[in-house]
Amino acid sequence: MNAHIEGVRVAETASGLAAVVTLGVEDDDEVLPIFIGVEEATSIARGLDATDIGRPLTHDLLLDVMEELGGRVERVVVSGLDDGTYVADLHLETPRDEAVVDARPSDSLALAARTNADIEVEEAVFETNREPLDEYDELDDIREVMA
Repeated sequence: MNAHIEGVRVAETASGLAAVVTLGVEDDDEVLPIFIGVEEATSIARGLDATDIGRPLTHDLLLDVMEELGGRVERVVVSGLDDGTYVADLHLETPRDEAVVDARPSDSLALAARTNADIEVEEAVFETNREPLDEYDELDDIREVMA
């Protein structure tokens, strides 16, 4: 299923901030929530906003190295759930061939946000784990909290 980053949000909890990225799909009011680290959420938001902070952070560095070597991010696929943890595949085009790399969804989405690469979610993953978007309406956009 074609997907997009619907939002990157955070909530205050007893143990600190908790972050979630929500993936939306076309013609559906529900989202796939993926709980991630606050640093990864910040990186995704920076990628969406094309924020340049000067020196490259890890996702910027990885992308710079990949591009310097002639590769590019083709697409990201959230492909499964393994023992409660989402799994993603990072599809790359390289000078040698196409490659698929196992990656965390948060890292993959941070790269997709920087490259406008396609984002996909396996239909079974979405159907099994979808939730109403309004369950996340009260959470703060991470850009507001980290500003």
